Formats: sequence, C-alpha cells, structure tokens
Amino acid sequence: MLAALAVGCGSYHTPTATAAAPKITTLSPASTTAGGPQFMLTVNGSGFAANSTVYFSTIAEPTTFVSGTQLTATVPASGIVMTGTKAVYVVTPGGGYGSSQTSNTVNFTAN
Repeated sequence: MLAALAVGCGSYHTPTATAAAPKITTLSPASTTAGGPQFMLTVNGSGFAANSTVYFSTIAEPTTFVSGTQLTATVPASGIVMTGTKAVYVVTPGGGYGSSQTSNTVNFTAN
C-alpha cells in the first residue's frame, strides 16, 4: 500500500543531512572607537563556508572566507558612527528555499 501511495505522489525525496549552523566564538577586535575609520573585523568560530556572510548591526558586510573557522569582514565607518553595542552574526545560505543557517549573536562595542 505504501508503494502505491509513493507512485501516485510524484518523485520521492530522500532527506539529506544539513551542515551544522555556524558558531561565533570570538571577534577581533571586540571593540573600537565610535566615529573611527572603517576596519577589518575577524570572526572566529566554526561551521563557516565559502558563501557565509558576516552581518554587523543587521547589515551584510563584504565578507572574505579564510577557513571553516575564520571569516573577515570590512565594516565601514558608517557602521560605527554612534557609541553602543552592535550585534554580529553569520548567515550561511543553504541549497534550498528557507534553509539558511544563522549563527549565535556576539556583541561588538563602539566606545
């Protein structure tokens, strides 16, 4: 009976394993001076991929894949105009609709 249902439903999809979500462990630097120039942010962690993107205060920043444990991103001066805490996280798009993986959020401080 199960075989008859599978034939009538079209193609059968075999579930595939998905990669673990990226995880941030540290940022370097962890803070900078508000109103300063653009800077290079190094994001250390695990589960990064060549298509991972670093987000700084919800803005996708130009990101370079260094390795599965490190990314760098250029944060423009406009991202640190005001003092305060900025949320940093990484998004790695998946292969299908709605399958992106988002990391934990780590706070960055503009003093």
